[in-house]
Amino acid sequence: MEETDREAVATAVQRVAGMLQRPDQLDKVEQYRRREARKKASVEARLKAAIQSQLDGVRTGLSQLHNALNDVKDIQQSLIDVNKDWRQSINTIENLKDVKDAVVQHSQLAAAVENLKNIFSVPEIVRETQDLIERGELLQAHRKLMDLECSRDNLMYEQYRMDSKNTHDMNLIHTYFGDMQKLSEELAKQLWMVVQRSLVTVRRDPTLLVSVVRIIEREEKIDRRMLDRKKQTGFIPPGRPKKWKEKMFNILERTVSTRIEGTQADTRESDKMWLVRHLEIIRKYVLDDLLVAKTLLDQCFPPHYDIFKRLLSMYHQALSTRMQELAAEDLEANEIVSLLTWVLNTYKSTEMMGNSELSPEVDVNSLNLLISQDVVDQLLSKYMSTLTSNIIGWLRKALETDKKDWVKETEPEADQDGYYQTTLPAIVFQMFEQNLQVAAQISEDLKTKVLLLCLQQMNSFLTRYKDEAQLYKEEHLKNRQYPQCYVQYMIAVINNCQTFKESIISLKRKYLKVELEDTLSSSHASMDAILDIIAKEGCSSLLDEVFMDLETHLNELMTKKWLMGSNAVGTICVTVEDYFNDFAKIKKPYKKTMTVEAHRRVVVEYIRAIMLKRISFKNAEERKEGAEKMIKEAEQFRFLFKKLAAGSGEDTEGLCDIIEAIAEVIKLTDPSLLYLEVSTLVSKYPDIRDDHIAALLTVRGDASRDMKQTIIETLDQGPSQPNPNYVPIFKEITVPTLTVPKLLK
Repeated sequence: MEETDREAVATAVQRVAGMLQRPDQLDKVEQYRRREARKKASVEARLKAAIQSQLDGVRTGLSQLHNALNDVKDIQQSLIDVNKDWRQSINTIENLKDVKDAVVQHSQLAAAVENLKNIFSVPEIVRETQDLIERGELLQAHRKLMDLECSRDNLMYEQYRMDSKNTHDMNLIHTYFGDMQKLSEELAKQLWMVVQRSLVTVRRDPTLLVSVVRIIEREEKIDRRMLDRKKQTGFIPPGRPKKWKEKMFNILERTVSTRIEGTQADTRESDKMWLVRHLEIIRKYVLDDLLVAKTLLDQCFPPHYDIFKRLLSMYHQALSTRMQELAAEDLEANEIVSLLTWVLNTYKSTEMMGNSELSPEVDVNSLNLLISQDVVDQLLSKYMSTLTSNIIGWLRKALETDKKDWVKETEPEADQDGYYQTTLPAIVFQMFEQNLQVAAQISEDLKTKVLLLCLQQMNSFLTRYKDEAQLYKEEHLKNRQYPQCYVQYMIAVINNCQTFKESIISLKRKYLKVELEDTLSSSHASMDAILDIIAKEGCSSLLDEVFMDLETHLNELMTKKWLMGSNAVGTICVTVEDYFNDFAKIKKPYKKTMTVEAHRRVVVEYIRAIMLKRISFKNAEERKEGAEKMIKEAEQFRFLFKKLAAGSGEDTEGLCDIIEAIAEVIKLTDPSLLYLEVSTLVSKYPDIRDDHIAALLTVRGDASRDMKQTIIETLDQGPSQPNPNYVPIFKEITVPTLTVPKLLK
């Protein structure tokens, strides 16, 4: 207390010091005193009220404790009295045992009397029930069966209550009602037959199906009642619970599985399209069944059965099982495609589960895959492997078939524009198209893989195609009379190259995404290069054919016979033009290439004839005559190739100018100007070598050895300014060394 008083005094001092800090506050001392007095009175009043409240609570608690003590004493006395009365009544209870037994016996006898009529009429009721079942009156039959079961169950229950260990009497009752169990089984068979045919029955006689469902519902209620009684008494009649609802769903599940499995009517041996037919039948059956289940069957079952969703789940599971069985078989490539297309696309399409009449109950997005992704990947891998082998085989067979056409005695077919062609490109790309269309039905990814595979195999195929075209040429050279239509079929081979190019571009544009084009650029370039080589070699072989026929006439050029008036060049032009009537069947741009190459080779052969020095002019008159003939023949060539190149945009002037330039050198009458004329020729055509100049001067016939050497040495020292657009031609022409003396510088 002293400590508390000191703390209070210290606090008061602090408060007073806080109030009286300035001299003018002394005037308010009385005001401060009254305010503090009011606060003190208020605190004292609250303190008194709190203490009074606590005292009232304590007083009430003591009063309640006193009352409770009195109540406990009263209860204790009552328990003593009850115990005394119970001990006094034990003997009385034992004396009532006989009464208890009599009550139990009375209850059993009452049950027996109550069921007496049914007990005596059991055989008759059994016969009536059997007749009702046979007549299909299932509801009435079940009603009588329930009465029989109720009588048996009541008797057995009373026997169980009286003496649960008396199995003899229980067996006696069970035996007496033995035919009833057979009736129950017979009725169940009828029910399951209706359940199995529920999708048919609901269309023809929905009342029968409703009756079956009502019977099953009755049995479910009885099962629940019997199970509840078992919990209370431990007794349950024989054959309970029947679980007919569970059995009904099991029957439906087996029926669905059997229906799915039973749709396979054919095998691979009897029908190549067996799987397509099988899957289509499944699709039709499942869609029809689910539509019936939604529109009709759902109305025959209680809502809590959720029959449509249960059936949907059963069909999905049965389909999954069947698809896995099919996937495990040794399927061919087309069968794998059919299966995957059906599983990945058809199943969830509007033709089946996505049908508008099934929504919203069927959500295709919530349906799982019928087969796992691993199985899908395995099938795709097998398909790609099989397809690779098939494509290689198909391409090989197509090429062999095309090769057989090459030796026919009839010309190849022409397209709508008149260009020769064979069926090879159409066959190859029709095969590619078919496989790509099939792959596109499965997935975009598979379509891309198949396209890559096709182009990869196309690359290898074109290499074989090139080799076969070369062998075709070599075989023809052994006997130029065979094959009879060699030229026409070689033209067709060349045209096929252009068709292949166009088809590859079309295939990529149609089936390849733009963002993936870069991945195939190198492959495409490789194929284009091979096709260009095939076409180039084909054109070359055709020109070889032309120049083999021209060989005799080319050998006449720049000879005495030629100078005397031979018409070799006229024959050459006629022959070339005749061949080019066939070459007109070559597609652009190969036709243009062919014309340019023919023009170049004719000029080369003409110049080669000059360089062979078959003639050496004796005088100026012969030189003039020969030169004018050369100029005239150059003009003939120019006219011919201008005609052949009409519309192609080819420059036909430059090559023939070389012949005219050489003719000017030969025609020159003043030998002192020979160096100037030759230097002009060399400046125009800088690939002319010394031996070419020597051969040309030899043909003139008036140049001495020293003059030749002087001209050559002087030209070697002079600057060379070649035309950048000039394509060298003299480098292909060799001068025979046996007839030309070696000129030493």
